[in-house]
Amino acid sequence: MDSEALAATIAAQELTRVGFVVSPEIVSRFFAGRRPIDMLVDIEAATMRRLRTELRATAHVAHALTWLRGPKCVASSSTLDRVRVSLEITDLLRFFDPYLFSASDVGRGKPAPDLFLHVAAKMNVKPADCIVVEDSPAGVAAAHAAGMVPIGFIGGTHTGPNLGGYLTSAGARAVIADMRALKSTVVALRGW
Repeated sequence: MDSEALAATIAAQELTRVGFVVSPEIVSRFFAGRRPIDMLVDIEAATMRRLRTELRATAHVAHALTWLRGPKCVASSSTLDRVRVSLEITDLLRFFDPYLFSASDVGRGKPAPDLFLHVAAKMNVKPADCIVVEDSPAGVAAAHAAGMVPIGFIGGTHTGPNLGGYLTSAGARAVIADMRALKSTVVALRGW
């Protein structure tokens, strides 16, 4: 059976569809004859190398986290290793450790509410008392479905001109572009 060319074409199309333009020839050159999971492992290893040298904290996030009272956590679709390394590099681990959670902890990832509900249970907090800051429609939808208060964030370097609308459509109660606005947004939404 001659499935490699078809598999490479499909992988390239799907990667391109989500914004990673790559040709079937490149996929074949690096991954032909290998398991699909190996492709993802290689991508994750390259990502970790680049994070260690290029990652920077979002502007004003440390100030926003200093102001926020109560327990804080990270509930990410990334692996726990990537979350921990990212927080260490940006000197933000101190705000969250040991409350780091990954979608690998649950059966379904975002946009399902499973991760957020898992985190609330682990932290012994009612979902309705949780505020979630998210920069993806899937994350906002997950927080909304969990009965939490999602705030959309469009200040990342990966955002496009339509992200605010997508976050609002997914259920964000407010959208901010600058972490300096987090305090007033939380106050407005919670009346604190």
